[in-house]
Amino acid sequence: MTLTQREAFERGTDAFNAHDIEAFAEVIADDAIFQAPGGMRGEGKDACVEFWGGWLAAFPDGHVEVHDAHFLDDIAVEEGTFSGTHDGTLVTPAGEIPPTGRAISVPYIHVLRFRDGLHVMFNLSFDRLAMLEQLGLVPEPAAGR
Repeated sequence: MTLTQREAFERGTDAFNAHDIEAFAEVIADDAIFQAPGGMRGEGKDACVEFWGGWLAAFPDGHVEVHDAHFLDDIAVEEGTFSGTHDGTLVTPAGEIPPTGRAISVPYIHVLRFRDGLHVMFNLSFDRLAMLEQLGLVPEPAAGR
């Protein structure tokens, strides 16, 4: 049975929040691709699973709260917030960031494309500077500016 876009979306979100990377992989196509801030890009199911699993390794209590999801044809646009405590190594385009022990809460926009009930494209956008500020890696702006 082929899943609808919404069903695949919900299963992927539920699996991510449950930290069940095997269940997450079940809704990803073999030829899936991802793009993320900083020029991160990967091709294939394994690359996608590794990318998303890296977030869960870096933030062992990490989870997403989906504020809204919009579905049109084979695309979903997700608005949400990722939250977690940075207790593991975070792999970034600039290198690895050792654990800071700091909590983050970062809004994001995620555009997903589906085919035959599977995720085939992930395009993630979030404010990297805001995340780095919350991690204490760059100074936060002065109050009132």
